Parts: sequence; structure tokens; C-alpha cells
Amino acid sequence: MSKIIGITMGDPTGVGPEIAIKAVAEMSTEDRAHTRIYGNLATLELARKAVGLDVDLDGLVVDLPIEGGPLPWGKLDPRGGDAAFRCIEKAVRDAEAGTIGCIVTAPINKEALNLAGHHYDGHTGMLAALTGQKSAFMLLASDRLKIIHVSTHVSLKTAIDRATPERILATIRAGHQHLKRIGYDAPRIAVAGINPHCGEGGLFGSEDDLQVVPAVAMARAEGIDAVGPISADTVYYRAYSGVFDLVVAQYHDQGHIPIKLVAFDTAVNVSLGLSIDRTSVDHGTAFDIAGTGKANHVNMISAIAYARRLVAGAKS
Repeated sequence: MSKIIGITMGDPTGVGPEIAIKAVAEMSTEDRAHTRIYGNLATLELARKAVGLDVDLDGLVVDLPIEGGPLPWGKLDPRGGDAAFRCIEKAVRDAEAGTIGCIVTAPINKEALNLAGHHYDGHTGMLAALTGQKSAFMLLASDRLKIIHVSTHVSLKTAIDRATPERILATIRAGHQHLKRIGYDAPRIAVAGINPHCGEGGLFGSEDDLQVVPAVAMARAEGIDAVGPISADTVYYRAYSGVFDLVVAQYHDQGHIPIKLVAFDTAVNVSLGLSIDRTSVDHGTAFDIAGTGKANHVNMISAIAYARRLVAGAKS
């Protein structure tokens, strides 16, 4: 596996170019030699000036053109959505070819992406399509809490329908395999319930008994240390306290709220189930501060560190 990571700059009108520049500026000479930024050189030069850092971008940037670029900071623009897509597409192809070992994505704007004709619900769905996978899984990782999602950007009603025993089992497997890869000998996995108190024996719904229980039983039959369903109002505290290594969340907010509470600036978004590796910041384009140099790059630093651990095969 290549030791080079490829940072995609995200939407060029957002804070992605700035946090990429800030992160590169803090790298050692060796780490910088194992880094590429997939973006537009002119936009990145503007970002460098905005953050006031003297970073030599020569040989560091995979330069991709932007129609009418550089574009104004902080303004929704389909051209920005198209540029973000093309940077990601190029990085994916290079990852598939082995030129880079992991992709680290800066934030994109879903509205701009769709206005440009790229109809995806976000990075995870886009990456699944680009790599020819039927689906992928979103894992949010921090030091004390790791959460993988059965579904993400769908309505709550659709999320409940998608939480079939087969999909939940596939999510458990993906999380188990990832933790094994990064050094956990026997991952302890908790599966959150769907309903309050896991349905309370059918009083609050039967979905947990019909959908979650069979999935956990199948996982255990495969030798995976999975338990559940466990009520979502206690499982995250138990995982944060060290009882579990990973929680399977049934839908977007069930998983995102707890980890953003305890690790808002440092949680890393990791895509599982793909033929390539990808990590990402877990925040948006922040159009309101784009171009001001104020964007916090702590989350980008965390995403890059996780990517380097993946290419090195070390434990997170």
C-alpha cells in the first residue's frame, strides 16, 4: 500500500482549502513528502494567503481546473460542487491505482454538488458509486467512542425500514473487521436498539425483536462478540466508559449526537466497505467564515492522523 495520503480540498468556496493548507503547514518534512492535495492550485494559493502561512505548494498539488475559478469565498455555486466532485473522483482513481494509500476529504456542500448534476447524499454514497460498491458504512471515530451507522442520510421512517437483520449484520461485520484491522484482538460491539428501551417487550414497538435480535444472533454465531439490542439512552455512556469498543447506531442522529457531544472537534468520519480507504473531517463547509483564515483545522489533523494509521496498519 502506498504511504501517500491524498487530501481533497472539498468545495472550493468553503473552508476546505484553508484547513488543508493549515494542516500541511504543520506537517514534518517526511509527512509532507507523503501528502498530495487534490484541488485547484490558484484556489489553494488564495487560501494560503488567507491563512497567512508560507507553504510551498510546488509538487504538492494535483492541480484540477475550476470553471471561472477561483470562485468567490462563501457563496453557493454549482461550479464549486462540480470541482469538489472532480477532485474526489481523481483521488478515487489514484487510490484504486495504488498511487495513494488513503483519501482524506475536506467538506463538500451537498446542495452545490446536486446543483452541478452529481446526485449523491454525501461523500459516503458518492464513494460507493465511484468504486462500484452497492453501499458503504459510516464510522465516526474518537479516542473513547466509536460508532458505526446502519443508515445515515435518510428519513427516520426510511431508516427504520432499512434496519433489516441483514443490513444490521453487515454493519456489525464491517465494524468488527475494521477494528480487527487497526489492532483490536477481540472487538466488543454493542448494538443500539431502535425503539425507546428496545421496545419494552413490544409495548413501544416490535422492531427490536424482529430486526435487531436476529442480526445480533447471526453475528454471535459467526464468532463476533456482539450484544444487543441495548437501549440507546445507556449504550453510549457504557461505550464511552470502556465497556464496548464500538456501538452500532441504527440511524444518523442516534449516532451523530453522542459523538459530537464528546468529540466535536476531533471525531473522524471513516468510510468502511469500500475498495479504498477514506477518512474525513466531520464538519461542514462553513461558508460564513470561508476566506477569513479563521477555520479550525483540528478535525483535519485528526482525519489525517487516522489516515496515516490506516496506511501504516497501526491501532487507532
